Amino acid sequence: MNPQIEVVDLSYTYRAGSGKEVKALNRVNLKINRGEMLAITGQNGSGKSTLARHFNGLLLPNKGKVIVEGLSTDAVGNIPAIRKIVGMVFQNPDNQLISSIVEEDVAFGPENLGLPPAIIRDRVDRALETLNLLNLRHEAPNQLSEGQKQLVAIAGVIAMKPRCIVLDEPTAHLDPRGRREVLDNILRLNREEGITTILLTHFMNEAIHCDRMIVMDQGNIEMEGTPYEVFGREEKLLSLGLDYPIAARLAKGLRQSGINIPENIIHTEEIISHLCRLK
Repeated sequence: MNPQIEVVDLSYTYRAGSGKEVKALNRVNLKINRGEMLAITGQNGSGKSTLARHFNGLLLPNKGKVIVEGLSTDAVGNIPAIRKIVGMVFQNPDNQLISSIVEEDVAFGPENLGLPPAIIRDRVDRALETLNLLNLRHEAPNQLSEGQKQLVAIAGVIAMKPRCIVLDEPTAHLDPRGRREVLDNILRLNREEGITTILLTHFMNEAIHCDRMIVMDQGNIEMEGTPYEVFGREEKLLSLGLDYPIAARLAKGLRQSGINIPENIIHTEEIISHLCRLK
């Protein structure tokens, strides 16, 4: 399968205010396939946000290449097409919401694409319906909850019909209920709409739902694999300053207590189902 996004020997260095250079990425190699849901995890400063901003040309490599559906980001003429393919949703929705009414905000992206009004209307309606926001279409974004704001920001991106969405810590400022609502919708976009989804998060209970995950530290990919494979290396994960998922910790504790929980079970729902069968 040809990757949708290919990162080849990517290095990137920031220049700090003092003039000192800070290496954010160090010869990173990564392939992201169409339709997959990938979690990129790591502590603050690990390089995950810097990496994500290369996927649609917000940052350009100092060394190496980023290729999106055959288009290299180092060719300036490719950037508009790449940004139609890869949409970005940032941590703080207030930085993306610019209109006084929800539906106008969602329409902003399609309008900038120069689409006819009828197509814009259809895309806005579909995006709002997909995220269960139709009842909020005439509301002011600044009157919404933080979780609702984040969903509006996501709707604005999917109205542009990207084939890939990058979400940079989209639940970082949300309470548990808002976090669950946003995550459920992200999962549904990937599973039902087939949109390639790249989720940057430091919440291991979110990464556990993805098809594949990478763990970054100091600009390098330190771990890569399915959630089961990554969480099977608990000591390595903890040494990188990351939490071990509650469900995976529970399954391990049950096994140590003599209860027959298979090694590949790491989700709470799977644990409950297996315990019920044992009973």
